[in-house]
Amino acid sequence: MPFAFAGLAVLSSRRSRSIPDPRSVGTGPLIELVLFDDRGRRTGVAQVKRVVKSDSEWRHELNLEQYAVTRKKGTEPPYIGAYWNRHDSGVYRCVCCGNAVFGSAEKFDSGTGWPSFWAPVADQNIRLNKDVSFLIERTEVACSECDAHLGHVFDDGPAPTSLRYCINSASLAFQWVRE
Repeated sequence: MPFAFAGLAVLSSRRSRSIPDPRSVGTGPLIELVLFDDRGRRTGVAQVKRVVKSDSEWRHELNLEQYAVTRKKGTEPPYIGAYWNRHDSGVYRCVCCGNAVFGSAEKFDSGTGWPSFWAPVADQNIRLNKDVSFLIERTEVACSECDAHLGHVFDDGPAPTSLRYCINSASLAFQWVRE
């Protein structure tokens, strides 16, 4: 058990990064995203190039936990992530590319220890993929702009969608919005 805590201390002490510019120039094919300003307001729809980087570029830009979760489809332990119990108003952006993916207005306490949302900030900003790892079928939630693994979606959430987007804190960068 002490080793696990030591590992967490190492992960949390690694460099963190600021929120990437959501309009950073990608190199992949064009996709359509809904853009949001720094106050969390929808500013329109834009065609942007997908962010495509090499594995070594992602390793250099992300800390160990962010890399393990977003690029290797890992899952952080429950109740230790930075955002599972956060209640401030704001926008949750993909830690890899800055794409707005979830908003605080859709966040709810699921009791699971991970940040949970009943809907994304915009359907275009995420992608849902079939995941058959661990011998069960689940639905993976990924960032549309850079293909970062964010978490999974389940059908046991609250109204109005009955969905629970169970998202890893390590995949998110919170942008606090002053009301």
